[in-house]
Amino acid sequence: MKKLPGLKQSISAIILLSAACFFASCYKTDVKIIPGKYNPNPVTTGGTGNKGGNGSTTDSTINITFSSPDDVAVDAAGNLYVADYGNNLIRKITPAGIVSTLAGNGTIGAVDATGTLASFNGPSGIAVDGAGNIYVADSGNNLVRKITSAGVVTTLAGTRVTADTSNTVSTEPVFLGPSSVAVDASGNVYVANSGYNTICMVSPAGVVTTLAGNGNSGADDGIGANATFNNPTGVAVDGSGNVYVADFLNSLIRKIAPGGAVTTLAGSADTVGSVNGTGSAGLFYFPNSLAVDASGNIFVTDDINNLIREVSPTGVVTTVAGSGAKGSANGVGTAASFNDPSGIAVDATGNLYVADADNNLIRKINPAGLVTNVAGTLPGISVRHTIAPFYAHTGRVLVNKHTLKVSYRK
Repeated sequence: MKKLPGLKQSISAIILLSAACFFASCYKTDVKIIPGKYNPNPVTTGGTGNKGGNGSTTDSTINITFSSPDDVAVDAAGNLYVADYGNNLIRKITPAGIVSTLAGNGTIGAVDATGTLASFNGPSGIAVDGAGNIYVADSGNNLVRKITSAGVVTTLAGTRVTADTSNTVSTEPVFLGPSSVAVDASGNVYVANSGYNTICMVSPAGVVTTLAGNGNSGADDGIGANATFNNPTGVAVDGSGNVYVADFLNSLIRKIAPGGAVTTLAGSADTVGSVNGTGSAGLFYFPNSLAVDASGNIFVTDDINNLIREVSPTGVVTTVAGSGAKGSANGVGTAASFNDPSGIAVDATGNLYVADADNNLIRKINPAGLVTNVAGTLPGISVRHTIAPFYAHTGRVLVNKHTLKVSYRK
C-alpha cells in the first residue's frame, strides 16, 4: 500500500484498524502474558518439556524457559541460537544442551554493546554465518543487528524511525517489522521486510538493496519490483544464491532467482489447507519460516496447521512431522504435535530444529522423523500478541507472525 495523503490516509487507517479488530473478535483466540522476570545469567541443561512458567529465569532445580521463541539457527559446530522474542534475548544452546544468554538483558531497547549490556525489541529472526557471526531481525526496533561470537552487538542496517520505501539503495534504510534473516557465504544478509512486503539484501558494509517487491500486497510473480508479496515472514538462501520466501498471508512458498525473477514454488494464494501435492496442489496455512538444505529441499513451519512441511526443489510438498492438532507430544512423524511452530533450521546431517513458539520449546527432528525436545518448558498460560502496531504516517497495520496471529486460530 502506498502512502496516502490527508483525509484519504486517515480513512485508510481506520479501515485497516477496523479490519484488525474484526479478525481479533471473529476468530478463536489465546492469550499470552509475557512476564518481566529475568535472570541475566541463566545457564542450565536443556528441558524435558515439563509444565512451567514463561520467562527467562532458571536455576539448577528447574528447566530453562523461553517466551515465544521465534526463530532458531544452527552453526557448523552444532550450537543453536534462539531469537527469544518475548524475553528480548538472544540465547545459545550447546550440543550438550547447555543454555545461556548470548546478548540482551530482557529490557526493550536498541543499545549496541556487549552481552547483557545490549538490548533488543522483539527479536524475531536469526541466522549465523560460517565465521560464527549472528544476525538478528530486531523486529520491534526495525533494525538488523549483528552479534559476534564474543557477544558484541552492533546495528548493521536500519533505523528506529519508520518511513516509506522510496529509496531502494541506502546506507541506513528503513525496515518495517523485519521478521526473518538469512546469510550467504559472502556475508550478504537477506531480510524479510514484512511490513513493506519486500525482500531486501544487506551487504557486509551495510548497504541495502531491494531484491523483490514494490511495497504493495499481492501474489504476482515477476522480476524485482514487478513481483508482490503479502507480509513475507521467512527467508532462506541456498548455495547457488536462490532466495526462498515464506509468503505468510498468501500461504505461498516463493523463490527468487539470482537475477531477481520471483516464482511461486508451492501453495495457492486462493486456498489454505494442509494437503500434500505438487506446486499449487500442495497447500499451506500461513507458513511462518523456512530453511533450505544442501540438496535444495526446503523445510517450512506451517503455522496454523501446526505442521512441519518439506518442499522439494521441484515443488513437491510433503509433511515431515505433526498431527495438525495443537500439542507438545514427541514421537515420529505425525505422532508428534506442535503449537504454532515459528522458526526452523537444518544442520549438515539433516537434523531439523524448530522454535515451537506457543509451547516455549526448542524441538529437534532427526532424519528418521523422530521429534524430541532440546530445551524449554511448557507454559502455564500461553498467548501471543493481540494488538497489531499501527504506523499512522504510513497508513499501515503490520499483520504478520507477531501481530494478530491469534486472529487466525482454527
